[in-house]
Amino acid sequence: MESLGPILKMEGIGKSYLGNRVLKNVNFTLNSGQILGLVGENGAGKSTLMNILFGMNVIHETGGYEGRILINNREIRFDSPLDALEAGVGMVHQEFSLIPGFTATENIVLNRESTKYNILVESFGERLKTLDKARMKERAESAIKKLNVDLVENTLVTEMPVGHKQFTEIAREIDKENTQILVLDEPTAVLTESEADILLGSMKRLSELGIAIIFISHRLQEIMEICDKIIVLRDGEVVEETTPSETSIKDIASHMVGRSIDSAFLRDTDSLDRPFTETILTVRDLWVDMPGETVRRVSLDIYKGEIFGIGGLAGQGKLGIANGIMGMFPSGGKVTFENEPINLNEPRSSLSKGLAAVFEDRRGVGLLLEEPISWNIIFTALQMQEKFLKPCLGGLVKIRDTHAINECTRYYINALEIKCVDENQAVQELSGGNQQKVCLAKAFATRPKLLFVAEPTRGIDVGAKRVVLDTLKNYNKKYDTTIVMISSELEELRSICDRIAIVNEGKIAGILPAISESTEFGMLMLGKVDNGSQGEKTP
Repeated sequence: MESLGPILKMEGIGKSYLGNRVLKNVNFTLNSGQILGLVGENGAGKSTLMNILFGMNVIHETGGYEGRILINNREIRFDSPLDALEAGVGMVHQEFSLIPGFTATENIVLNRESTKYNILVESFGERLKTLDKARMKERAESAIKKLNVDLVENTLVTEMPVGHKQFTEIAREIDKENTQILVLDEPTAVLTESEADILLGSMKRLSELGIAIIFISHRLQEIMEICDKIIVLRDGEVVEETTPSETSIKDIASHMVGRSIDSAFLRDTDSLDRPFTETILTVRDLWVDMPGETVRRVSLDIYKGEIFGIGGLAGQGKLGIANGIMGMFPSGGKVTFENEPINLNEPRSSLSKGLAAVFEDRRGVGLLLEEPISWNIIFTALQMQEKFLKPCLGGLVKIRDTHAINECTRYYINALEIKCVDENQAVQELSGGNQQKVCLAKAFATRPKLLFVAEPTRGIDVGAKRVVLDTLKNYNKKYDTTIVMISSELEELRSICDRIAIVNEGKIAGILPAISESTEFGMLMLGKVDNGSQGEKTP
């Protein structure tokens, strides 16, 4: 679209953490009403660059930054995010910053609540104005309406699926009247394709109002579809500045990783039609009361050693299946593992039998953010299985085996290509994609018999997607571990799974071999139930 004039310049931006240089002489400009796509591998420096723009405390606490930032041709240096907000810079971070016990409305208007006059103001001043809840509700509804999403304004954050939490974050920025620049850091990473389409449409409307948007995303098709300009970061430097009309997804991906790459979802021919005969997990009439992902009478059989995929649109229940079996939400029905019953609503029951899970909310239930990478990776194995302990005082007590812990951690850092300083670095300092890899390593360290993995490549760049998918596939082959992968990306499922179940309205619409045509899966997602596709052992 036609730009409405220059609004932001970043000149010579540089930054180091603990002697590790993460940004080097970054330069770019942004015009009013322009959508700028900022892409790069995990650890390329995207989030750090935006943290500098937003005045985040982590930047000041680690020595500040080099270079200068100009907004409307005036040099600025924000001391805190509050300064950035006052200057009209809004940011939706990769990880949520919502208050769990508050409703969507309360989070959207937080620190900008509408108030109204009452008689006490005459005696005690403006501080005793009361909340104008009706006006706050109107504002929340207006922001949500601009997003065109089915989000109820009085829903508690704790009761929302992950996608609705993301929309609440974005609605909060839309509600701010003075926003000139809006930074969206991986806003579609937790959204399905249909939800992402809604968000992209909202971004276009906001840009037409003159708001400049910096859009960080690993979904390169979205970048090509919506952005006016694209900047590629690699190892902290700008390696390419282009427009969608002058480039292609393949070219962008090659610039990101510094080499020519093939599709992250290319299926190996040696993984076609693997035979399986022994049932390891049996699910009958499972229901799960997970807000936004309700499951209603799901029945299926999963074979030992297979990679089983579960897909479907947002809110249809695909995430609820694993959460219910692992005891995260109230559930009922009958689930057996290796012919032994799992006691639903008791997390220890599934864990003690050798099941493990990597959930979609990695920061909420997956990580100890202030602890080092090593402790995060071995924590569950140590607590549940007493691994990484060695006898002391003739076996009277056991102490941590530091050598074994570090050896295990370094193995997974190398295997999963986790970008970090060393195994002692705090997990909260890692990029979102690298945090996801730590979650996978944590599950692998327990050597589970069956592993649930929800959205394994959420927020991970195109180069790292293949690393994660290959790691899951190789782990499955090496240890004969059964893997159940839940994903919003059908092609991701088709690339490594043996069979894929599509969930619609809380039920299994059908189960097909992964090599089936994508159109067949699409029909199931639309509710075209195919009872004949589920196989002999699946009702």
